[in-house]
Amino acid sequence: MEDVIDYYSQFDEWGRLEREPLEFIINLHYIKQYLATSRFVLDNGAGPGKYAIELAKLGYNVTLSDLTPKLVEIAKQKVSELELTEQFNGFHVLNATHLDGIADETFDASLMLGPLYHLQKEEERVAAVKELFRVTKRNGIVFVAFQSRMRMTITSLQFPQYWKPNDNIDSIHEFYENGIFNHNDKGRFTGAYYFNMDEIKPFMEKSGFQTIDLIGSSSIGAMLSNEQKQYWTDQGEYEKLVNFLINSANDPSVLGISSHLLYIGRRK
Repeated sequence: MEDVIDYYSQFDEWGRLEREPLEFIINLHYIKQYLATSRFVLDNGAGPGKYAIELAKLGYNVTLSDLTPKLVEIAKQKVSELELTEQFNGFHVLNATHLDGIADETFDASLMLGPLYHLQKEEERVAAVKELFRVTKRNGIVFVAFQSRMRMTITSLQFPQYWKPNDNIDSIHEFYENGIFNHNDKGRFTGAYYFNMDEIKPFMEKSGFQTIDLIGSSSIGAMLSNEQKQYWTDQGEYEKLVNFLINSANDPSVLGISSHLLYIGRRK
């Protein structure tokens, strides 16, 4: 976890979501759709608080937690600047596998939009989901982010020089089999675990959740270059493009090519 803290202490995660807006736009659409009756929300692994802040603006009472102290401080600062402090019930530096100090069944809804990427051991991933179950109220809604193994395999084949050691077919095949990736280039993305599509629902359901939906957060947009997106902007149809991507986000044929995925479930 020290590598994760070091990486996110230097990486501009808020800026990434600004530079890659489709993931944020599509996720937020589905989060808002299923949060309608919720009041108290946990954003676990919140990073600099971009989702938490949007939910606070909508009137939800938000508790924020993240592993990286610097990101929690950034979130607190942004919340203060936006005069949203009264909408927050706490800012915590916590590991998603041990949400120490948070009581059982506290939240109407819980987000976990990052931690599972960085947990390469099965027992750690299970622990994080069990903690999510513990702190969420019965019948509460959860939103959990995953990364797609197939999309990362495609990316490795397209841009091998940027994803070492996935710069040869043997390494790519090994990754395709086990989902574990550790970047060879210092300072690049941390060690991560990528799920196969058919793993996600059983993994969550085994931990006590009822599946509501699984969507591709970046949808087909992950396949489009900036130039290709610009075409639709120049045509005056960018908003229609975004709506199309939102509406097709849960098409099963889209899931594997979407870099990020959002699981939506209900705590039994």
